[in-house]
Amino acid sequence: MASAPTNPASRGKYAARLDPELWDYIDEINSWYPPEIVAAPIAEQRAVYDRMCVAFHQGHPEGVTTGDGLVSTTAHAIPIRYYRMADKTASAAVVYYHGGGFVLGDLDSHDDICSEICAGTGFEVVSADYRLAPEHVHPASFEDALAVFEWVAAASTLPIVLCGESAGGNLAAAVAQATRGHERHAVGQMLIYPELGGDETGRSYVEHAEAPLLSLSDIEFYRRIRSAPGQALDDPKFSPLRDSDFSGLPPTIIVTAECDPLSSDGEVYRDRILGAGGQAWWREEKRLVHSFLRAKPTVPRAAEAFARIVADIDALGAATKR
Repeated sequence: MASAPTNPASRGKYAARLDPELWDYIDEINSWYPPEIVAAPIAEQRAVYDRMCVAFHQGHPEGVTTGDGLVSTTAHAIPIRYYRMADKTASAAVVYYHGGGFVLGDLDSHDDICSEICAGTGFEVVSADYRLAPEHVHPASFEDALAVFEWVAAASTLPIVLCGESAGGNLAAAVAQATRGHERHAVGQMLIYPELGGDETGRSYVEHAEAPLLSLSDIEFYRRIRSAPGQALDDPKFSPLRDSDFSGLPPTIIVTAECDPLSSDGEVYRDRILGAGGQAWWREEKRLVHSFLRAKPTVPRAAEAFARIVADIDALGAATKR
């Protein structure tokens, strides 16, 4: 999802639960994304979000090379950006789906995160610029996410790790479920505070309904704006947790933030995979909020959590060599 403005009433509840450095980050997000922006036209919201992403961009680690391309479908072309280490032969590929509530974000919004994943693992990274709502409602974003995965699978012999953050975590999970029977299925999936269509009476949805940077009402807004007319919430391509079968999925790691209404989705998804005989791990990063990846330059907890995520991606991609 996108980082949403903080409800002032939630500050008192979370004042002691979050570190001062994280509050500085939250305040900076709110300075870019003021409360009134949620009522603005989507084009204006995107312009503000894009400026914020530029302000937070950390650049690329030394040795990372990038290039842009297109994945052609019968109807349109999907922009992609690939990342490689100039002095290292990759042993795996990561297909990355950005966050932004299915409404915001593009190849630039999470560019530095992708470059750091590349540098930290040595893997190739392919970032997908899937179509956004409300211009393109479900299943447009899923179809693009699937098309990019299938293109990478056809173009490369490297084992593939699916990775997504927030809305992108939803897409990664949906693609993993849709392609589990393919000869070139993913060898792992890394889901970072994903929105998976969970039960809103669940633990974190209730406890953190008014959490900083993402509230329950924000989640409902993004769900509505992405929905096609008559959208069925039990469509697993829309809500991966609504699937009836969790068998055959690749080893899965889900990382969530403690103070995030979506955290329960990660816990439940892990349990569903384990119940179907698969391998899954869920980690709830304490004293953090939704969108903490962008906080890593100034918030030690966020930096440590990101380092663990990069190590997890490395382990998922390297598992096939054992």
